[in-house]
Amino acid sequence: MSISRIEPGKRMSQAVAYGNLVFLAGQVASDPSADVAGQTRQILGEIDRLLAAAGTDKTQILSTTIYLADIATFGEMNSVWDAWVPQGHLPARATVEAKLATPDYKVEIQVVAAR
Repeated sequence: MSISRIEPGKRMSQAVAYGNLVFLAGQVASDPSADVAGQTRQILGEIDRLLAAAGTDKTQILSTTIYLADIATFGEMNSVWDAWVPQGHLPARATVEAKLATPDYKVEIQVVAAR
């Protein structure tokens, strides 16, 4: 089986596909000035785009890890997540509070999907 690297950069690839699995790098908002809901929307849109580039979609997500700079924003993030994730295709998920790469980032999301 070959490894396919999607959007490789200087330090990492945005996604790596191997066999029937796709691993996305942790995604952050392109506009970090947005609030938690806005950042979450941006990130989920980017996840949709990267999964499509890898030949899959959000119905195939197996697991998700969500990092919040402030766990008090859990409900705000979940309101966007709940509208995006397709019922009947809910992945395994963990949500944790973490110090992110810069203070502007409020949310980071990583997924593993099948294809």
